[in-house]
Amino acid sequence: MDQLKRSLLEAPIIEKDGYHYFVHPISDGVPKLDPTLLREIVIRIIRKAQLEEVDRIVTPAAMGIHISTAVSLMTDIPLTVIRKRQYGLDDEVAISQKTGYSENEMYINDVREGERVLVLDDVLSTGGTLASVLEALDNIGAEVIDTVAVIKKVGGENKVDDAGYNVKTLINVDVIDGEVVIIDEDGDD
Repeated sequence: MDQLKRSLLEAPIIEKDGYHYFVHPISDGVPKLDPTLLREIVIRIIRKAQLEEVDRIVTPAAMGIHISTAVSLMTDIPLTVIRKRQYGLDDEVAISQKTGYSENEMYINDVREGERVLVLDDVLSTGGTLASVLEALDNIGAEVIDTVAVIKKVGGENKVDDAGYNVKTLINVDVIDGEVVIIDEDGDD
């Protein structure tokens, strides 16, 4: 994962309310996202995730969309985006999303009981988003075959682990003294 590792090591760090946040094309859309970086990530996801029995990819908006779209195009697995906009459709499920720096409502549409899903996300930091998404999918009755986050920021609370969910990651990092430090360049299995 030379490009992902290199791009993270070069990522600028900002502080939002005491939270050290790296600014990266995968998690923020800036600086520019090089197609070769996205391709590297998609290939790694396809190799790491269990895809054989997946009916649908599910991703939270907004920064999981580009990753999930690319995986969908490469695998022909349909994609559903969990939106921050309420549509009021019959099967809509509202979930509360709380991250290290924000709190929002999100809405799942068009995911049904018994569907086998792959959940993809850009970053696992506090685990607030993924824990809420996985709990909502469990409540719907969807079968989560696998969950993959591209980047894991270690060193803090992780609500996904606390809830007993397993998330695979492509690379694990921390922010120490204002710089990204690679903790595990192969991520979690």
